[in-house]
Amino acid sequence: MSNLEKDPVEVAAVPELRRPGAVEILEPRDVPLGGPRAMSVRRTLPQRSRSLIGAWCFVDHYGPDPVALSGGMIVPPHPHTGLQTVSWLFEGEIDHRDSVGSHAIVRPGELNLMTAGAGIQHSEVSLPETTILHGAQLWIALPDSARNSAPFFERFVPDAFGFDGATIRVFLGELLGRSSTARTFTRVVGAQLDLPARTTLRLPVDPTFEHGLLVDAGSPLVEGHPVARAEIGYLAPGADTITIDSGDEPLRALLIGGEPLGESIVMWWNFIGRSHEEIVVFRERWQADVIADGDENGRFGRVRGYDGSALPAPELPNIRLKSRE
Repeated sequence: MSNLEKDPVEVAAVPELRRPGAVEILEPRDVPLGGPRAMSVRRTLPQRSRSLIGAWCFVDHYGPDPVALSGGMIVPPHPHTGLQTVSWLFEGEIDHRDSVGSHAIVRPGELNLMTAGAGIQHSEVSLPETTILHGAQLWIALPDSARNSAPFFERFVPDAFGFDGATIRVFLGELLGRSSTARTFTRVVGAQLDLPARTTLRLPVDPTFEHGLLVDAGSPLVEGHPVARAEIGYLAPGADTITIDSGDEPLRALLIGGEPLGESIVMWWNFIGRSHEEIVVFRERWQADVIADGDENGRFGRVRGYDGSALPAPELPNIRLKSRE
């Protein structure tokens, strides 16, 4: 999914750590994906108060949206650098096409992971037969050692298993001895948690990780703190167990986490770099090679099979993009 904001917020980030056991609430903001009838998403990362959870740097949560009212998802070809995109659906189907030649249908319960590396472009369009669209799109920042690698695409279908009354699907990393085959470049975890009403889950986790719980449905308590639907409850490294009480309603949530990235990033529009100059170059190459049709063999390649034009980049702000150490 693209960041379609006309004036995207610059993010220069280093993880800020909190004391173990404290729960920081990250509230969402509504972001439209297009025109007046276009669907909107609820964005919880990045924020000015927190930009990273491990290497996770972007979380959009959407739906359930009736496609007849929202128009569904129609995101033209757009670029990415220095990150991995994680597509995870609860309902509906999305057509994915990218410039390394991948054509995949994103379905509920199936991970679609696209590694942008040095540069890629892709399109995302909900299928005509989709009536309800509901899911999340997340990004993982690549470490400096991997961010200039060649782009590629992977798919992984996790098995559901039971633990302490919950049903769990591990789609990235490792949790409770279950692991994903999808490749990551830092130690991260991503999992869907489903709890019946009035259930308490005591979840063993890696104490070196920071974690976030994105609530899709329900009103749980995380370490005794209420986390509302569409919010993320953030926990700093230090604890080896997270206690989640579902309350009076069934809970569905996404657990994300990882070891703190430990690197500064500059994140603007759909690009992640390490300096203002890099972002300027990424934008120039996108506009020249793709929007102006200058070089189909350039950094971002071409998306085949999409009926329409690629998405132009917004104008850069009239200030220097800054990175914090």
